[in-house]
Amino acid sequence: MTSTDVTRRAEGPEPGGYAAARLRLLTEGARSGPPRRRALAELTDAWLAGLFGAATEHRTGVSLVAVGGYGRGELSPRSDLDLLLLHDGRDDKAVAALADRLWYPVWDLGIDLDHSVRTPQQARRTAGEDLKVHLGLLDARHLAGDLGLTAALRTTALADWRNQAPRRLPELRDLCAERAERQGELRFLLEPDLKEARGGLRDATALRAVAASWLADAPREGLADARRRLLDVRDALHLATGRATDRLALQEHDEVAAALGLLDADALLRQVYEAARVISYAGDVTWREVGRVLRARSVRPRLRALMNGGRPAAERSPLAEGVVEQDGEVVLARTARPERDPVLPLRAAAAAAQAGLPLSLHAVRRLAATARPLPAPWPAEAREQLVTLLGSGRPTVQVWEALEAEGLVTRLLPDWERVRCRPQRNAVHLWTVDRHLIETAVRAAGFTRRVHRPDLLLVAALLHDIGKGWPGDHSVAGETIARDVATRIGFDRTDAGVLATLVRHHLLLVETATRRDLDDPATVRAVADAVGTEQTLELLHALTEADALATGPAAWSSWRGSLVADLVKRVASVLAGDPPGEPAVAAPTAEQERLAVEAFRTGGPVLALRAQTEPPADPEQDGPAAGTGPEPLGVELLIAVPDQAGVLPAVAGVLALHRLTVRTAELRSVPLPDGVDGSVLLLDWRVAAQYGSLPQAARLRSDLVRALDGTLDIAARLAERDAAHPRRRGVEPPPPRVTVAPAASRLATVIEVRAQDAPGLLFRIGRALEGAGVRVRSAHASTLGANAVDAFYVTRGGGGPLPGEEAASVARGLEESLRG
Repeated sequence: MTSTDVTRRAEGPEPGGYAAARLRLLTEGARSGPPRRRALAELTDAWLAGLFGAATEHRTGVSLVAVGGYGRGELSPRSDLDLLLLHDGRDDKAVAALADRLWYPVWDLGIDLDHSVRTPQQARRTAGEDLKVHLGLLDARHLAGDLGLTAALRTTALADWRNQAPRRLPELRDLCAERAERQGELRFLLEPDLKEARGGLRDATALRAVAASWLADAPREGLADARRRLLDVRDALHLATGRATDRLALQEHDEVAAALGLLDADALLRQVYEAARVISYAGDVTWREVGRVLRARSVRPRLRALMNGGRPAAERSPLAEGVVEQDGEVVLARTARPERDPVLPLRAAAAAAQAGLPLSLHAVRRLAATARPLPAPWPAEAREQLVTLLGSGRPTVQVWEALEAEGLVTRLLPDWERVRCRPQRNAVHLWTVDRHLIETAVRAAGFTRRVHRPDLLLVAALLHDIGKGWPGDHSVAGETIARDVATRIGFDRTDAGVLATLVRHHLLLVETATRRDLDDPATVRAVADAVGTEQTLELLHALTEADALATGPAAWSSWRGSLVADLVKRVASVLAGDPPGEPAVAAPTAEQERLAVEAFRTGGPVLALRAQTEPPADPEQDGPAAGTGPEPLGVELLIAVPDQAGVLPAVAGVLALHRLTVRTAELRSVPLPDGVDGSVLLLDWRVAAQYGSLPQAARLRSDLVRALDGTLDIAARLAERDAAHPRRRGVEPPPPRVTVAPAASRLATVIEVRAQDAPGLLFRIGRALEGAGVRVRSAHASTLGANAVDAFYVTRGGGGPLPGEEAASVARGLEESLRG
């Protein structure tokens, strides 16, 4: 039976004919989705038009109008009818009688009715006072009576909406935000409200209203399909429950999934979550654009006229190579070439997260459309940018969602597809699997000062539940996936093994601490055997807490934390064994020795810049050459300078002035060849330009000479530059942490610094240590993502380690100076 046949049978005022035709339509198994909603709207239109025609002979001065969801033709099986009886005000008594003859048949059938009777002037005035009424009128559709009256109201309502958009759209945005706060995120709820929750049907309708204003528009790709999927689910929910409900309760999941032909309830939720994700992201982009347009309109007309013939040029501030900030968003530089720069998507994402800014829709789409895939294994810069993105704290979430919306995440990490929008049927969990992984990385970013390898912590946080997309124990499946992913993104075999261990045992500490007898030596020994090393234990401790905090408030408490800390202390004592001796000092190479002799002969600094390439892969291994950390980036800078005070802050300050990022830094004293009496400091650093090309070696040497003799005031120059161009910050990073490593060396005191990487950081550290009156015997600095992890071997003026209290005082003073 076609929709025309159904409509013909329902013509006329008889409720019984409409009810029977409606029942047949809703029980037809072959028809569902948009065709059924359209047919139901047509059937209802014909019935109401018949009621209208039978109740009045007047075809002018009064009309029946569908508004809201019914006006859009979105009638689900138990939807209410939004109706407006519009009249010209000439005969109120006749209109009241007509209303009774229209409303009562609807009520008699048990159909919910949202009705009003107004003149065009009343409708316009009410819309001006009530945003929801105005939104309903934007979807007004003529059903019966005076077509001209309806058309005039539609035209007026739309014109008012566009004229009042600068006032009404912020009101609509606030309404959406308040509703989201009350109802939560549809894409994370086990029992979501398909209409009211954020990312639901109400938000989709709000986006249509924004588009109608002509002020801004939502990204349309996938939006109509997401709306259709939510409506299909609501239809099935209405038929399953027999009620006009929008809440997808747990007990209805299986029946609704079966009605939609889906495999199971999880497949249903994934479909709902995916639709909600599309709508939520479209809302984020759209409201950002609304804000931008309204800000631009608020500029005084005269000022606009003076600048660029009516529109001021948006300022573009560089954030990274090929990435700039413009008008509160991160966009690609005009010179960016994604098709030639496969690292650009990650570099742009990391820069956006570090600045606390959103990635522009245009930039993400251009990257998705044109960027070349990364080679396997990834280049070191790509891995570093991923770590920086993950370590950026809360802004990571919105940037990751932008990449996800355009398919860039699964292109970078194909295994992500199995956990994307995957529900977790556990009341303890607040998030879907994919969102939980990102939330864990956000939490782990706050713990990066607690570990020696923050890069491994952050990547482990991203991957710890990656096995939940596979059958069986997700920790076992995740171990294999994590090892493969780690190798693909460029970690060496040792680091890939650590990541695999962290994923395999990410539940070990909390489960053991809360379920086993910690006084039993076998319990502690089992954990020690599983973990293997103190460094892995340190990482696992931080990952455990980040994972629990990202799960929800019920997953972590001070009691659980104390139990886990107790277990970690016991396991660490088992793993410690003999305290490690001081690292062996490597003999200088021929080039280093040559530079040292030249520096001693001339009495000044000698330096050399050398391009640094990544080491070739070892055929015996699964990834790049093995080592204790990732391969360095940029170029190698070798500096030899006669042993004297102030070398570390001088070199670090000069590099900061030239906008060189220090990736790794080694400082040590080297012996001179036999027959040469003296001492030379050798600095072997890896540096990279923040923007553009590297400075000339001669210029670096000239500035270094001035810094060492005191004629170049580095602190003043850095302060002057920072005042002129303050750095854009996102959320506040964790505070720096400075500690004294116990029993790390017999010959010196080891001071460890973990802090947010920033221009001039090494200069500030070196100056603070010099000011404390200690001598830096050697230094080992590294940058992992946005985190600096540095160790300084310091001695008293005459040599030897610092006494305990003095060492603690130096550490406290250094930490205070970095916090200031």
